[in-house]
Amino acid sequence: MFTGIVASKARVARLARRSEGALLEVERPAGWNDVAAGESIAVSGVCLTVLAPSGKGPLRFDLSPETLSRSTLGKVSPGAGVNLERALLASDRLGGHVVAGHVDATTPITGIAPADGFWTISFSLDASLARYVVEKGSVALDGISLTVARLGDDRFDVAVIPHTWEVTTLSERSVGDLVNVEVDILAKYVERMLEGHRARLDKDQRIRELLSS
Repeated sequence: MFTGIVASKARVARLARRSEGALLEVERPAGWNDVAAGESIAVSGVCLTVLAPSGKGPLRFDLSPETLSRSTLGKVSPGAGVNLERALLASDRLGGHVVAGHVDATTPITGIAPADGFWTISFSLDASLARYVVEKGSVALDGISLTVARLGDDRFDVAVIPHTWEVTTLSERSVGDLVNVEVDILAKYVERMLEGHRARLDKDQRIRELLSS
């Protein structure tokens, strides 16, 4: 589990296609010498498993066909920036929101508007995800926990502070670029539970109608 608080911005060293998947290598950030093989790291919002060897050199990850189809990682080039976050420790502060690292889709940036050292970034909102996005709620974009500032039928805006702009890849993005989107997983669980509740209510209603007929 993650929180969407980016720990480091790094560069892609290599992307090599292998059968239906791929091997991704990312330059190791300074001070990350204790990363262990098998550890989970969010790479631009995608939860990936570190491959051995882990003591030095680039961080290496397998990309599954699902990851390639759902995220932007299959299209990155050497030198491209990615956001990194290590998995949450039980003793850590939950500074962002609950992020699983399971990307739902990609979406394009539709606008970037600077104003007095801050930025408003606009994104397209697919109809299949719209019900999980609420104004002032949380959304993970390229692994960054951000707050929805404004919400429309098919778009939403986030407000970006200078610190986030500087330490993440948002400063490298342009209009038209795709980013990885993970909506609030808690909203998905609530929806699933409500679906079960509605199904039971519908079943009870049908039983009552049969008994009364």
